[in-house]
Amino acid sequence: MSRRAWLVVLAVTVWWTLEGIVTTGQLLTMQFGDDEVLTLAQASRRGLASAWLWIPFSLGLFWLVERYSIERGSLARSICALMMAVLAIVVLRAVCVYYLNPWLGWYRTLPPFRDVLITSVFNNFLLGWLNIGVAHAWLFGRRALQRQRQAEQLQARLTETRLEALSAQLNPHFLFNALNSIAEMVHRDAAAADRMLVGLGELLRSSLDHRQRSLVPLQEELRLLRHYIEIEKVRLGDRLRLQWDLDERLADALVPPLLLQPLAENAIRHAIAEKIAPGWLRIRVGSDGPWLLLEVSDDGDGRSQAPRHGTGLANIRSRLECLFGADYSLQLDALPEGGTQARLRIPLQRDRMAA
Repeated sequence: MSRRAWLVVLAVTVWWTLEGIVTTGQLLTMQFGDDEVLTLAQASRRGLASAWLWIPFSLGLFWLVERYSIERGSLARSICALMMAVLAIVVLRAVCVYYLNPWLGWYRTLPPFRDVLITSVFNNFLLGWLNIGVAHAWLFGRRALQRQRQAEQLQARLTETRLEALSAQLNPHFLFNALNSIAEMVHRDAAAADRMLVGLGELLRSSLDHRQRSLVPLQEELRLLRHYIEIEKVRLGDRLRLQWDLDERLADALVPPLLLQPLAENAIRHAIAEKIAPGWLRIRVGSDGPWLLLEVSDDGDGRSQAPRHGTGLANIRSRLECLFGADYSLQLDALPEGGTQARLRIPLQRDRMAA
């Protein structure tokens, strides 16, 4: 028997046991003026036996409702089947009362079976349909819960599929730009190009390791970002200067993979690489209560603000929307002293595996 079936049996048994206890109390408190006063044992026997006789009938009705639920398209068949079941219960209850009366004492003087049957109709017909109503409520409630779970699972699968599609879109774009950087160095400095290829290999390996994960620890994301910056550092040399402002306590914070790389790439390609003089790339990681703050800024002339709808930034916004809904912000602002700052705010979540 399944766990759900055992739960139904337990619920029905508990319900009718409580009903029997209530009936026992009524029998004890509503016998003033009677010639025969019931003892607790007699009242319990009558009340509990009357209630417990309903347990198999209720379970039978639950089983029948599973197969003949009253729904559009099967109304006539279901109502007929359930009506036959209720009438059968009425007759069976009458038979039980009639033949168990000498032991349980429902009647002081046993009337003809016809009278017992008529009494059973009044006592049990409506009660049978009430059982059917409860069984339908249980059935439809369970179906609604299943549909909700299926909808949640479908939504999760759709979100996962969308994230995979966005990752597939981002990785070729990232690889194309990295290869372009290496191609610029092949004829000018073969050794530097070789170092860039090694760095690209490390970067791709890290990227593939995180491909099946929607969130990764911040320290892993920063390690991947450093691989990318090393590639650009070989290409730009002293023209690319770095400043890291990292809160080490946030190393286990969870972020989407390849979140910072497109922001750094945007700053390097559209601000620092366009300058003749050295340029600064600043990476800052901090927190503000329940929020994780990530900043990537440059000291260029503001040109890195231009590609607001480029592949990298659009991809970041789409992935953040999939993961956090509206519970995030991504701002690209000009700095008063010159340059651009990309500022991300996402919910601060910790990596439980690192705890």
